[in-house]
Amino acid sequence: MDYPATQDLAPEDQFRLEILLTRDLKAVRIDESAMVLHALVADGEACLPLHPNDRPERYLRHLRELLAGHALGSPGGYPVYLSRWTRHGQVGMADDPNLGRLLLTGEPEAVVAVVHSPALTAELAGYAWWAMPTPENAQLMLRRPAVAKADIGATLANFLIEHLPFLQEDALAIMDTVTVLVASNRLSAAQEQALWQKGKRRPSHCLPFLECGRLPGQAVTPANFARAALLLLERPETQEVVTRALNVIGAFYRENNHAPTELRQLNEGLVTPIFARSTAIGSLMRKKIEPALGPVREALQTLAD
Repeated sequence: MDYPATQDLAPEDQFRLEILLTRDLKAVRIDESAMVLHALVADGEACLPLHPNDRPERYLRHLRELLAGHALGSPGGYPVYLSRWTRHGQVGMADDPNLGRLLLTGEPEAVVAVVHSPALTAELAGYAWWAMPTPENAQLMLRRPAVAKADIGATLANFLIEHLPFLQEDALAIMDTVTVLVASNRLSAAQEQALWQKGKRRPSHCLPFLECGRLPGQAVTPANFARAALLLLERPETQEVVTRALNVIGAFYRENNHAPTELRQLNEGLVTPIFARSTAIGSLMRKKIEPALGPVREALQTLAD
């Protein structure tokens, strides 16, 4: 594909870019703070220090215009309308052979478009991860079965595990991340067990296992499930943990007709009136919901014994 020349770049940058664009490029990313262009090529990586002869933001705009012209035939830069479609999965709805060319524009939003696309392949996921390795992109790509099964799936899973401690007290973010990890089937037995052990202190780590219908290293039976459910209800961190726990417990025991009525009818409605009047979390929340959860715990304990 032809690319436009531009008089807005420094001559040395223009010359080196002309050479770079003749290679088999897979992805491009721009380090704006260091003013360096990095390119992933078939045989490794290339690094091109930039020499701005204008304000950095204007120079980078001209650079991205050149890259977009080469990759997409869009001399005005990354098409604005694609930005609106990006997060709705409307880019690459079919098997689009040009989807990967978005990764050559040096635009973060273009990488996100590829990550969101239903046409994402394991190969493109690897290139997109090189271009923009963020927790959000890791979660989105690991949800794709084709990506999760490939080698890149293990890379994404390991990254998310290492990222979990940085989520600290964000129980919802922890649950969402662990849910993706469990559903991906890319965790080793040791990794699953480690996450489960953390759930003894923070239920947000083990609730996703129950939501995915799994218990690490053991079959899911009414008795084992009851023990796990008791763990969930012992020290829930937030209201979201409580409501999701009640919903998953009720759903499980509705499939087991011999379970106590208290469990078969269980859902978040049990605590909705309480939460409607309070935004409490932690120990204060647990104190407020204890009268409602007491009978639930008794029913679970009966099954667990």
